[in-house]
Amino acid sequence: MKYSTIHLGNNKIEIFNSFLGKETIKLNGEIVSEKNSITGAKHNFKIIENDRKVDCKLILGYGANGVVMDLYRDNMPIIESPKSSYLVIMFLFILLIVIITLTQVAFHYS
Repeated sequence: MKYSTIHLGNNKIEIFNSFLGKETIKLNGEIVSEKNSITGAKHNFKIIENDRKVDCKLILGYGANGVVMDLYRDNMPIIESPKSSYLVIMFLFILLIVIITLTQVAFHYS
């Protein structure tokens, strides 16, 4: 499934992600990176700008709002998604479980 398309100068970067965790990055229709990951992966590839090769890094992952991505060209950010800490999400999940458990115990002894 196509996740996103990014037009960067004369280059077209397409990002695909399958339900089985296969991430595919295409540059101008050609596959430049493929990785299997459920939690997201880092993809390194090169683009041509002004007749020179430029390093790019695309990082895919998951945040509180779903899939997040960061794109860097020559280590300079082009796209940076807001990050949410997994620790915060985990804390809220554990807190919810504790509240439900305490509520059940309170009703059991009332």
